[in-house]
Amino acid sequence: MEAQQPAFGHESLAFTKLSHSQWTDYFLSLPINDSELDVITREMDILKPEVRELLSSQGDDETLKEKVLLIQLLLSLGLAFHFENEIRDILKHVFQRIDDITGDEKDLSTISIMFRVLRTYGHYMSSNVFKRFTKDDGKFEESLMADTKGILGLYEAAHLGTKTDDMFDEALRWDMPASISRLIRNTLYLPQRWNMEAVVAREYILFYEKEEDHDKMILKLAKLSFKLLQMHYIKELKTFIKWWMESDVTSKMPAQFREQIVEAWLAGLMMYFEPQYSTGRVIAAKFNYLLTILDDACDDYFSIHEITRLVDCVESSK
Repeated sequence: MEAQQPAFGHESLAFTKLSHSQWTDYFLSLPINDSELDVITREMDILKPEVRELLSSQGDDETLKEKVLLIQLLLSLGLAFHFENEIRDILKHVFQRIDDITGDEKDLSTISIMFRVLRTYGHYMSSNVFKRFTKDDGKFEESLMADTKGILGLYEAAHLGTKTDDMFDEALRWDMPASISRLIRNTLYLPQRWNMEAVVAREYILFYEKEEDHDKMILKLAKLSFKLLQMHYIKELKTFIKWWMESDVTSKMPAQFREQIVEAWLAGLMMYFEPQYSTGRVIAAKFNYLLTILDDACDDYFSIHEITRLVDCVESSK
């Protein structure tokens, strides 16, 4: 006979009433000018062909290498999604000639960028390419410590490694002065691979603008694209918030349940940042919001026994 579960005294719990989220009111109040969206789009349409020309021009191995560096710049600035077809065509040719292109390359930053770009787009570039920067004992050359961009690039590349890439185990535990190690780890606390593309783009635009050799045309396109994304996100978020308000969920839920509407949408942005994935973001936002309600219900109302039965029910439906 199943043991009787102890009664769960809901009435004995002291719930805290949560205040109304200010984020929903804030984003609803932001004005969006559709004519400004049209102006930005037209300006971008003028600049895009210039970037396509840079990507499509034919050349030797050195030219292909420069194109890969350009692709990494576009990725960092949040522009790559505008040129997906051109990028995939270039990387297909680069991967076919990877040994010739990287054969005599001695710059750690360049090798790291090529590794990151190719693996980002699904091409398996071997991590053995980094052995040229190591000594006989497998440790990296001490002289590389003076190469700031190279070291940072290596750490970024290490986050695209697999379990078989033992080379990166050494890179991540590199024996170097504590001050340098701390600087690198703080800088790469959240590497690009793990960060939100929109956040990476915002930060990199600020960095790239301060680079003396920056391309003014690409920088302008990056700023326009980011502005367009911002306006698109606001319109999308306003639509999602209006859906939530029309659903009148708040009046149907206990006061201690969280109003994490903007946060739920933000979780969708973490998965898809490109404007063409708007529907996917909204679906993910609704799902995340429902999970928040379920989580609050479990925290405030369910007994351990009830939660266990719920988990068993969900798992059995897989």
